[in-house]
Amino acid sequence: MAMTAHVVYRALDPRPATLSPVVIEIIRRSIGFDGLLMTDDIGMNALSGSLVARARDALAAGCDVILHCNGTLAERQAVAEVSGAMHAAAQMRAERVLAARRSPDPVDIARLSAQLEALTGGQEHG
Repeated sequence: MAMTAHVVYRALDPRPATLSPVVIEIIRRSIGFDGLLMTDDIGMNALSGSLVARARDALAAGCDVILHCNGTLAERQAVAEVSGAMHAAAQMRAERVLAARRSPDPVDIARLSAQLEALTGGQEHG
């Protein structure tokens, strides 16, 4: 799985990478990435236009999944509605990502707390 950035590669396209079919084509064809491609947060205001337009344009450019981290329920519903169901290739890539997940390693909180205590001398940091 990979995430696009809202950066502009002017030599390639005046649009941000997330909204650029040119950049997405390079990711898919030239680089050969065939994993799930998720946008960076479309709500961070690095992109112009409405959230619906941002989502629609990112999908049209070739992104598989839209990331919208913060927003009202109405905004989230609008983004979900315009995004619709995943197309077959995106669904296949999502299933590969899910199949590749592994369980996290167990964590010994007491041991980690003791290590933190040893490193900080018991002083609070924050």
